[in-house]
Amino acid sequence: MDKKTWLKGGLAVLLLGTTLSGGSFDAAQAAPAQEKNDFYNVIMQDGADPFMYRHADGYYYFTKTTGGNVTLWRSKTLTGIDAAETTVVETGGQNVWAPEIHRIDGAWYIYYAKDDGDNANHRMYVMQNKSLNPLKGTWVDKGPITDSTNRWAIDGTVFKARGISYFVWSGWEGTENVRQVLYIARMSNPWTIDSPRVEIARPEYQWETNHTPNVNEGPQILVKGNQINIVYSASGSWTDDYSLGLLTAKNNSDLLDPASWTKRPDQVFKTGGGIYGPGHASFTTSPDGQEDWIVYHAAKRQGSGWDREIRTQPFTWNADKTPNFGIPLDPNQPIPLPSGEPERDRYEAEDGRLAGTAKVSQHADSSGGAKVGYIDNEESYVEVDVEVDKSGTYILYARTGNGTAGGSWSTLKLSVDGGPASDFFVTNQGWDNWGTSTQKMTLDKGKHTIRFSKGNGYAEIDGFDLFRIGK
Repeated sequence: MDKKTWLKGGLAVLLLGTTLSGGSFDAAQAAPAQEKNDFYNVIMQDGADPFMYRHADGYYYFTKTTGGNVTLWRSKTLTGIDAAETTVVETGGQNVWAPEIHRIDGAWYIYYAKDDGDNANHRMYVMQNKSLNPLKGTWVDKGPITDSTNRWAIDGTVFKARGISYFVWSGWEGTENVRQVLYIARMSNPWTIDSPRVEIARPEYQWETNHTPNVNEGPQILVKGNQINIVYSASGSWTDDYSLGLLTAKNNSDLLDPASWTKRPDQVFKTGGGIYGPGHASFTTSPDGQEDWIVYHAAKRQGSGWDREIRTQPFTWNADKTPNFGIPLDPNQPIPLPSGEPERDRYEAEDGRLAGTAKVSQHADSSGGAKVGYIDNEESYVEVDVEVDKSGTYILYARTGNGTAGGSWSTLKLSVDGGPASDFFVTNQGWDNWGTSTQKMTLDKGKHTIRFSKGNGYAEIDGFDLFRIGK
């Protein structure tokens, strides 16, 4: 995804509403709120290569591929990450792919791939920040991280076993793009490799070799007891065949010996449940630490290739201490919130007031069985009356759709209590194929009216959740 596209979609995240006092409200016309402890599991309507880390400070730190920089998000909730505070870290390069953020020995590190405009020159790089909050302080460029071959490299990640640090990445054997292989090497510090690279996996099964070039990439570490699991992505990331595979080794084995690693012959997460091409996952826990969650990207629709969204769902463990991801969950069925997240009030758009050409349509995949569309001219809108019992910062988490011809983003105009309208971005993934648009706003205790009116292009709204964050 190019930087221009991300900036367009990300503006809705960065717009913070001003403090809003109670507006006009007609109780007879109020849309009834339903208290909910579930959600629809698109957490970002656009993006790829998600990396989510929950730190001991109670915050989720998140990054994804954004083009020419590394963008960091910081949120108290997993599901509210799209509306979280952000910062941009410049890299001085191009084609910045799959960044990760790690806390190691009292400092923050970003690992990322970049090139100079030529893919053949992709290499891994490291930045360091000694601030307690990685959205503050100074990021120091520690330079490239590479073994002695200095070959093409992407998707680097780090872990420790028995006090030894290791770097795992996807790279080329030679100087041509024949296949991508997974390598491991020992590290002497968070920015230095001090051993030869060792191959631990290459594409070999049919589901790994069904597109050219053959690909093993996106390694991620999951440790359970004495078991080290490397969950990796395979097949073409531009296809619906993209999926997750699994490598395992024992913590007490020689991790630089290829014989210590066993590859499972079948995928552990693949197309299913109405979701296509799930891959490049990362792993985190619920806010209370009681549940394990996978965060992954998937195609926005069948055949959409590199046009992707970010989803999440819980996972469990098998008796052999390998992860059990199941299948991608039905996108039209809400799932329980991560344990420890605040409940939210859900409002159905069809219960609001409509004007102009806006109208209610019935549809089985809509929340509540109906949606509001045809917001087609400047006089058209749907507005919903809400009430909040405490003043504070709230996230509006809306289920939105856009199938405008030409594939462009659309906007609705979002306003509260008749105040200034801001652009509320809706990605294009086809009608009745719902995504999630979010916005953060500050609301005073009391009653408010939220209006969605005509913006650029065309968009529908199924409904929205409203929940308070912070104290």
